Amino acid sequence: MYIDRHFIHEVTSPVAFLGLKNRGLKVFRPDQTTATPDHNVPTIDQELSIKDELSRKQVDMLKSNCETHGITHHGLGSEGHGVVHIIGPEMGLTQPGMTIVCGDSHTSTHGAFGAIAFGIGTSEVEMVLASQCIMQPKPKKMRVTVDGELSKGVTSKDIALYIISQISTSGGTGHFIEYAGSAITSLSMEARMTLCNLSIECGARGGMIAPDETTFEYVKGREFAPKGEEWDKTLAYWKTLKSDDGAKFDTEYHFDAADIEPMITYGTNPGMGIGITQSIPTGSEMEGTDKTTFLKSLKYMDYQPGDAMTGKKVDYVFLGSCTNGRIEDFRAFAEFVKGKKKADNVNVWLVPGSQAVEKQILAEGLDQIFEDAGMALRQPGCSACLAMNDDKIPEGKYAVSTSNRNFEGRQGPGARTMLASPLTAAAVAVTGVITDPRELM
Repeated sequence: MYIDRHFIHEVTSPVAFLGLKNRGLKVFRPDQTTATPDHNVPTIDQELSIKDELSRKQVDMLKSNCETHGITHHGLGSEGHGVVHIIGPEMGLTQPGMTIVCGDSHTSTHGAFGAIAFGIGTSEVEMVLASQCIMQPKPKKMRVTVDGELSKGVTSKDIALYIISQISTSGGTGHFIEYAGSAITSLSMEARMTLCNLSIECGARGGMIAPDETTFEYVKGREFAPKGEEWDKTLAYWKTLKSDDGAKFDTEYHFDAADIEPMITYGTNPGMGIGITQSIPTGSEMEGTDKTTFLKSLKYMDYQPGDAMTGKKVDYVFLGSCTNGRIEDFRAFAEFVKGKKKADNVNVWLVPGSQAVEKQILAEGLDQIFEDAGMALRQPGCSACLAMNDDKIPEGKYAVSTSNRNFEGRQGPGARTMLASPLTAAAVAVTGVITDPRELM
């Protein structure tokens, strides 16, 4: 496959660049590669030197490698800096019909535009840098159709967690997913990105949504979007990018939007999720390794089979990441907490996904709403999505997170993570316990 856009960050690229150096190679198409540091960066005092030596070295190496090979680099503090899967769409680098890769599993985010986007490993990063091509086995095709109207308080994050809870974290293995149905086409582009972002969490290689007027309106006018006559020509092509009527898929699932309520995870993988009004399964119907995994997970979380999730204590709330770090997420959170106060027992980390998102938050006065509620805005980065920077959840503490993974230690050694939407996170931030957001809306 020829790769139209290659995104790189500081974690998976250093070894790839070293491989090029050892083989005496240069980057083949540097103009089709875009770089930004995000995983290791602090979200306070970014103007100062990064304290952690390994993090600082990786961030510095990314900058140096980009300078050597003539790659566009959006460094800390620059106007284009942010989480790699947020800045691409913002700039118009992500477009329908593209092939897009990055050394990061959540590259599936870009599939929201009708692009073929997937994560690759370090050796594959080197392959793309050297040749702008990659070898891949052809995936199976899956279509997930969600029809109907979403209920109050239900977001695309809830759709994603619901689907994963229904088909399991391995249900999409070997497949590329196309999301379809009236509930999907009604979503905004930012909501679609959240849904496609989580495709990898059911084992799929990627997820995608056919481009439509919502897509075209989002892309139009952005920095790297086609202009003038080129826009008209490209738009005509983009309108052909949809599955044929009667297309055959290897696997199909159909869901009713009315069955989805705000979701919350209770265990240590994204598939261990339930509607927020439901109770943790008893496990009575499980056996073998499934039951062993289930009980091990509850032991880690210090939960009991059959427990209700509502009312459980929370220590941290995290709004951000490539899953929910966009301006719509902050608008929804701000609208919810406006006129309310943060619960005394909860630490709230509000981390925009990019400099552009932070700038918009300030322009719209959302930061003042957060401040009035007793919350402070941090600087852009991956933050508490993963324990590779200063924003770690302490051992034994509970965090409601709008990110994408709740594995053991994902947010810090011994940290306990519950995945949820920005609305649910906002409800928790003001109550201090797991709360159904619909009760406060």
